[in-house]
Order: sequence, then C-alpha cells, then structure tokens
Amino acid sequence: MKITVIGAGNVGATVAQLLANKELANEVFLVDVIEGIPEGKALDMYESMPILESDTRIYGTTNYELTKDSDIVIQTAGLARKPGMTRDDLLIANASIVSSCIEQAFKYSPNAYYLVVSNPLDVMTYVAQQVTGLPREKVFGMAGILDTARYRSFISMELGVSMQDIQALILGGHGDTMVPLTRFTTVAGIPVSDLMSKEKLDAIVARAAGGGGEIVKYLKTGSAYYAPAAAAVQMVESIVNDQKRILPCSVMLNGEYGYNGVVLGVPVILGKNGVEKVLELNLNAEEKALLQNSVDHVTETMKEAVELLKK
Repeated sequence: MKITVIGAGNVGATVAQLLANKELANEVFLVDVIEGIPEGKALDMYESMPILESDTRIYGTTNYELTKDSDIVIQTAGLARKPGMTRDDLLIANASIVSSCIEQAFKYSPNAYYLVVSNPLDVMTYVAQQVTGLPREKVFGMAGILDTARYRSFISMELGVSMQDIQALILGGHGDTMVPLTRFTTVAGIPVSDLMSKEKLDAIVARAAGGGGEIVKYLKTGSAYYAPAAAAVQMVESIVNDQKRILPCSVMLNGEYGYNGVVLGVPVILGKNGVEKVLELNLNAEEKALLQNSVDHVTETMKEAVELLKK
C-alpha cells in the first residue's frame, strides 16, 4: 500500500504521522511546493518509527513523479482559515490549489482513490472529481466524520459519559449548514433526548456546526488539524482494511435524497472498493428542509467553483 499526502502543513503532516503509526501503508509520501518542508518533516517522522515500532517508510518530496502508482491520495493542501473567515472565503484560492495538486497527482496515479480534506470541503471534492473524471466511488471528501466527532465530543462533555457509547450521524455540507440527525443520536442505545433537554442539545448542535471557527478563534493564525487528520485516517483505515464502516462522507449524489450532481455529506459504506454504497435515510420534514438548505448553499458555491476553473 502506497499513500500520498498532498500538503505538508499541520493537517497533512498529522495525517502522515497517523498513517505511519497505524501502519496503514508500506510507504507514505508527503508532498508540498515548499522545498525542504516535506523532506524535513518526513525525515523526522521516519526517525520516530523505531520508537513507535512501525515499519512504514515516510518520504518527503516536491516531485509528484515519486508518488507514481499511489493507491490512495489525500488532498490536504490549501489555505487555512483565519479569524472571521468562513470556509467559503477560501474558495477562490483553494479551488486553484486543489485543481493543480490533483491534476499533478492524477498524472502519475490515475487508479488511486482520492480523499479530499481541503476547504470548502464539499466543493473541493467536486473540483477533484471534475479534474480526474473518476466516478464517485473513487473521489470523496472527509465531511460528516469530523462534524459528528465534534458533536459526539460535546455530548460526552455535557453528560460525562464515554465517547465510545455515543452514536450519531450528521449529513449535509461540512460546517455551518450541516444537518444534525438528533433523533438518530443515542448513548449506549438510549435516545439522547431522554438524557438532556432540547435546549441543551440545540446548543451542542450549534457548537458543533461552528466547531472549526471556535478553534480558529483560539489559534488566531491557523485552523484545526488533529481532529480533521484523525477523521481522514479513519476513512483510509476503512478502505485499507475493508472494514465497510458506515461513515458520513462527501460524495456526488446520483438521485439519492432526490438530488443529482451535487456533492454532499451522506452516510456511505466505505471499503476496499471505496464508496461501495450510499445509504439513503428516511428523513422527516424538518430534516429534509435542513438538507435542502445545505444543498442550496453547496450548489451555489459549486457554481462559483466551476466559473473559477474556466478562467
């Protein structure tokens, strides 16, 4: 297994380290445009492998040719948010960055699975699919996994219970227009609504939606990277080990939920063949309305991306 991580910033470097820690690949290539950064970080990680008892080999490079025949390519490169910025504010810069990176990677690894982490996530996944021309089974984004993780962690904080007992699912666009399915949220099988008030749960949902922005405000010069990296690696693990996990990922919809041609976070079965199935849930009227709002937002941003790619 050979995995390429594009972008040697905080997210990319953390992804590479986690991949190596879990020995999910024989080789991990960390790619960046800034000479010395990927080489230095990769060497530092490589030297940690004896201590971590991992045989994964990590290489840093600015040369995409060395990534040839990768099995999985993880796109993390892009500008990070600053205080006051939304994910959509990154559209202009990151559409260009993602398009260029994916084009170069695809040249050498046309058979790889492409996993997108760059923001705005759903639209950048669309950009990657347009550049590669690959089917949705092979191009997908890290969306609801992160949002759900934030949601679960806040529930754990409130109730003082193990995160392992909290099951939840979030659909829709990554971030502010996410669609929380609170009626599907349980704690050890107990509906979360039996354990806390609606007002408290609504506050947790709102905090999860703005979770990335909350971290940006603290950091001031960067954005979240530990949780996004962990979410991406969970997806890789499900593919590499053919776990067939049901995970909320950003994929192109082909009629599911009544939509076509829009990339959105939905539950999928993720295994050795990539996105093996999109699961269509029976949503109620309120959830359908929230999903429509998310679709409208993502669709509008996708149109902007298309215009940018034409220029």
